[in-house]
Amino acid sequence: MALMHSLQNDHQFGYVAVSLGYFDTLMSCSATSTSSEMPEQALRAAAIRPGLVRMAVGYTGTLEQRWRQLSSALKSVGLA
Repeated sequence: MALMHSLQNDHQFGYVAVSLGYFDTLMSCSATSTSSEMPEQALRAAAIRPGLVRMAVGYTGTLEQRWRQLSSALKSVGLA
């Protein structure tokens, strides 16, 4: 959640959302949103773990810009 918060609010990378269908970049944490009703065994079988972040990278901005934003956000939350 910290990564998605940083990407959205500090780096203007995209938006936290449940659905990933949009022209801009969207992110979600499946374990606490779309897959939250799945039994634990099914989550494990699907490799959906707490902290898994799904992203649909939109077509706004350049690939280089998105990469810089993502790298910076990962560093800011101690994941890189």
